[in-house]
Amino acid sequence: MSELNFFEIVKRRRSIRAFQSKPVEDEKLFKILETVDLAPSAGNLQAYEIVMVRDENRKRALAEAAWGQWFIAEAPVVFVVCANRRRSAARYGSRGENLYSINDASIAAAYLELAAAALGLGSCWVGAFRDDMVSKVIEAPSHIRPIAIIPVGYPAEAPSRPYRRGFKDFLHFDKIRVGV
Repeated sequence: MSELNFFEIVKRRRSIRAFQSKPVEDEKLFKILETVDLAPSAGNLQAYEIVMVRDENRKRALAEAAWGQWFIAEAPVVFVVCANRRRSAARYGSRGENLYSINDASIAAAYLELAAAALGLGSCWVGAFRDDMVSKVIEAPSHIRPIAIIPVGYPAEAPSRPYRRGFKDFLHFDKIRVGV
């Protein structure tokens, strides 16, 4: 993939909340997961776990846990990206448990979304959910914290590009200079 293709993929990626009923091919799912496996992580500990959900009942339970965001259940596949706090804490203590594992899972989720976009799939990072309910649905032990629910499928919509503030509004030189 050339640089131009990468930047075009980033530009065209959108949050998709409507999916076609067409199933996602296993080859594409494996390609997404292979891409996630290349994501950088703190100390290369890869302190994340990913649960792939295709079961209709579990998808509905995830949508309910996400405050009724029912488009989650309509996607052919839903990934739940989790931080493995124990894996990171083993080397980095509380900073690993409370920050690095979250960073690792977030980077993995971003790679997942970009890989999906590169394959012509749509996705949406869902962060609004009740942790305890999601943990119950995926049967996660206490050291595994859900970070994102990401439904994936063929898009049934083409949202326009949302407003972006631009780097001139978030880039600072030497120190932060903002009023907010």
